[in-house]
Amino acid sequence: MTTSSLPQPQLRASADEAPETRQQQRTPAANPPQRRWHWSWKQVWFQLHWFIGITAGTVLVIIGLSGATLAFKDELLDVMNPGVRHVALETRAPLTPGQLSNIAAAEHGQRVASITMYAEAGAAPRLFFAPKNGQRRGESIYVHPYTGATQPALTGAGFFEWTESLHRWLLLPRDPGRQVAGALALCLLGLALSGLYLRWPRRPLDWRTWLTFDPALKGRSFLWNLHAVAGTWCLVVYVALTLTGIYWSYDVVRDNIDAWAGKPPRMAQAPGKKGQSKEKKEAPAVDISLAWSSFQQHAPGWTLASVRLPTRAGEAVQFTWLASDAPHERARSRMSIAAVDGAVTENEPYSQQALGARLVNIIYPLHMGTYFGLPGRIIVTLASLGLPLFAITGWMLYLGRRKAKRAVQAQRAMLGAGAPGQANTGLPTLVAYASQSGQAERLALESARALQQAGVAVDVQSLDQFDPAQLRQYERALIVASTFGEGEAPDGTRRFARLLQATSGTPLAGLEFGMLALGDRHYSAFCGFGHALAQQLQALGATPLFPLIEVDKHDPAALADWSTALARCSGSAIDAIGVQEEASYAEWRLARRVLLNPGSQGGELHEITLTGPAGASWEAGALAEIIPCNADGSDGDAGNAHHAPRSYSIASLPSDGELQLLVRQERHAGEENQGHGLGSGWLTRFAPLDAAIRLRLQANPAFAPALVDVPCIYIGNGSGLAGLRSHLRARQRAGLARNWLLFGERQQAFDSVCGAELQGWLDAGHLARLDRVFSRDGANAGKREYVQDRLRANAGTLRDWLAQGAIVYVCGSLQGMAAGIDAVLQEMLGQEGLDALLAAGRYRRDVY
Repeated sequence: MTTSSLPQPQLRASADEAPETRQQQRTPAANPPQRRWHWSWKQVWFQLHWFIGITAGTVLVIIGLSGATLAFKDELLDVMNPGVRHVALETRAPLTPGQLSNIAAAEHGQRVASITMYAEAGAAPRLFFAPKNGQRRGESIYVHPYTGATQPALTGAGFFEWTESLHRWLLLPRDPGRQVAGALALCLLGLALSGLYLRWPRRPLDWRTWLTFDPALKGRSFLWNLHAVAGTWCLVVYVALTLTGIYWSYDVVRDNIDAWAGKPPRMAQAPGKKGQSKEKKEAPAVDISLAWSSFQQHAPGWTLASVRLPTRAGEAVQFTWLASDAPHERARSRMSIAAVDGAVTENEPYSQQALGARLVNIIYPLHMGTYFGLPGRIIVTLASLGLPLFAITGWMLYLGRRKAKRAVQAQRAMLGAGAPGQANTGLPTLVAYASQSGQAERLALESARALQQAGVAVDVQSLDQFDPAQLRQYERALIVASTFGEGEAPDGTRRFARLLQATSGTPLAGLEFGMLALGDRHYSAFCGFGHALAQQLQALGATPLFPLIEVDKHDPAALADWSTALARCSGSAIDAIGVQEEASYAEWRLARRVLLNPGSQGGELHEITLTGPAGASWEAGALAEIIPCNADGSDGDAGNAHHAPRSYSIASLPSDGELQLLVRQERHAGEENQGHGLGSGWLTRFAPLDAAIRLRLQANPAFAPALVDVPCIYIGNGSGLAGLRSHLRARQRAGLARNWLLFGERQQAFDSVCGAELQGWLDAGHLARLDRVFSRDGANAGKREYVQDRLRANAGTLRDWLAQGAIVYVCGSLQGMAAGIDAVLQEMLGQEGLDALLAAGRYRRDVY
């Protein structure tokens, strides 16, 4: 819905358009007593995602970094220990496992339990000695393949053992450490899946929405986009890592999976002291030369073979080996060969093993990434290194949200603290505000705090709940007033303005006042309400402390004048008021546009769909402020009023995965932009698909959604359906069905905007009542009916709904429709009743 495309004169609120948090923007009119927290499932998951992320996510950084360190452990050890695990090639044949075993046993005085042999020439075999009493596993050494001499100990091996202990059980005792690591794995799985749910777009088949990152973004949008897109890239890897990690963390999981796979149960630990093994008698040396020769004949193409030596006479030699064409490093075949004659007693190639056993053997390669070779290892390493990225960006986003939330809370809290070391004297100074969307309130609070620090007693009031007679209680008033529409008072302040206008005489002769009027100079009634309020105060006898100060949007020079005026009033220095970092415009993309009313007598109405930064969030009723371009795509003159940002009601919700607008194409005489309005022409015609659209989200608390079980009446016309549609979608997803929609357009045949969606809501019971009014369809009968006429004709129903506590929402044109609705309500309720409806926050308007 366009709000400022020229030359149309009807405009949205001309001030209070600062990008603030919801806590900063709450006004009485936007926060009625019946409003309470109502969290959707998405909000619940959002809170869980953040809570787990800033707690367990910090520890997961340790697991990620240690896992990345271990991914290329063997390569790093070879670089650190040249000539240890690989020796220079020689012409003589390498020694057999039996020869190597005999040499090592004689040199070290220990029994060799197993030997790992490598087919690669020059690779040093690794020997494992039988564990000594009190040991869980025996020592291991590398030996020279041609001489049998013991190779030097590996430099850095201790560091990698420590890193593995850190990764697998966080340096805790083994069993509790495994369970803690398993819990962290479950947390990572929850973060990955909840992140997927939270960013699920409305068009999930659009790969760019999922995987593309925009480096041109800044601030919070940059962090969100980086966090979400990188998380999507790593999602599959994290799911694989966590599920495989859980297998080793919990015995109950591992035992059940092994039992399903047909693997023999693991040996229970013998009673006694932990880490001790039962003492065994030394077995006599067994000649395994025949078994080795037989293995080489029956296992052509082997690359690695683990040879387990017999522990007593008559036992077979056990071979576990890897073929050159094995699909992964754990795809190992098994063979048993009698030592006495070299006969094969058992041969179980990997391809013939049970399917369950083969699936279990995939767990380790998947966890390490080796299942997919070198690319898989690189991917797992990068994903592991990504965990610090998610922790850092998550913390930055969390702290940013906390900082913004505390800002207004702290400002309000400090108002009661006074200025240390200074005594407040005299009657308090009234600091009052008239605000539509929160900017006037923020400036008033900041001003009050500055005065209080200067030793001035203050009383902060919203004019929404204020009576003009109360002004007599003060000697001095400082007022921050925004302007709504064409010089009107903000909705909540209309009662105060009417009562003040009706006051006669000079009852305020003893009052001094200062006025800060907020506005936007490209609107025709710039700061109109501030001027009207100041004039009426003077007519009632009040004296201005200084000339009225006009603020064009966030003009720093005007705000500096206000700070100077406050300093003169207080007699002390005042820090600059209104210094803030404005929300940057993020870059969104034009995904598609659809003409909704082909053949209509009115201007073309388009549904504009934009995709933007991951994690972008808004609530129903919010606005999108867009900087348009000229027809040729140029920026134009930023100082020109025709190039000012345009605000549009958002017609979708974040859970839709897209930001949608309903934009009426404006036409005017002249050659500029080929006769099109700047904003509407850019969005509906000239911007190519996938064009960059500079946009920032703007809260609109005066049009806040009602997600509690009260009736709601939604009234609008034309592109005003945009703001109403987002409200109705929010109500539908909250399971709230007491909704009445009155919507007006020209002709049913051409202007049934979103007709299928509206009818579907009615059929499903989400709409209790739907009134669609088409003014031109009755023209032939000599009578045109408009939305306000339909509402007046159903006055009885309207009274019933209002008696049940209904909230009235109006979105659309200020002149005509909105003014007509205002008149109907005033006829029914009287001025006092209408003022009460406004004061209770039950009459909410977003008109232009």
